[in-house]
Amino acid sequence: MKYSTKLFLAGLSFCLASFFALSSCVSTKVSRVDSSTQTDLSGYWNDTDVRIVCDTLIKDCLESPRVKQVIAQKGRLPVILIGRFRNDSDEHIDTSIISKTMEIAIFNSGLADFAAGGDTRTELRAERQDQQGNASEATAAALGNETGADFLLTGSVKTIVDQERGASTRTYFVSAEMSNIENNTRLWMDQNSEIKKIIKRPGAKL
Repeated sequence: MKYSTKLFLAGLSFCLASFFALSSCVSTKVSRVDSSTQTDLSGYWNDTDVRIVCDTLIKDCLESPRVKQVIAQKGRLPVILIGRFRNDSDEHIDTSIISKTMEIAIFNSGLADFAAGGDTRTELRAERQDQQGNASEATAAALGNETGADFLLTGSVKTIVDQERGASTRTYFVSAEMSNIENNTRLWMDQNSEIKKIIKRPGAKL
């Protein structure tokens, strides 16, 4: 009886040791790389694509003769409002990353100011309204003093997919445009189509 118990415990210990050894072999492994490292695991939109697209669009916008002309004519920094960047592609893309990257770069260039929009604007207006009844008259933010934006920055992301068997190509078209809010004319617009990927699945023949 004692021998059977020892044998059982020995077998159990072996099984547990094997289980943990196997678990350690299949456990998730994480390694850190430089943020500028190009990574393409799935073939879909990623951080490298954002960097390439935004660098091109921002450079074109800041060097646009029409943008520079308007800045000179106004005699002050133009005020830009970030509008909607639509995702018209066939995959999930967080386009707010594109618009925010462009906003930060243009703002830091010193060539334009930005007016708050969306949820931020809603929160600011709610806070101003709240201050009217809860803050002292000397410190409460006045109503009706918002700075009106001169231009609206919008854009979109579209894809063209060509596929046969297990191989496909994905081409991304990212456009951005700046429109005059007062008269609806376009001040600047550009499109980036540099991102094109060939994706070959296992077993596919090109």
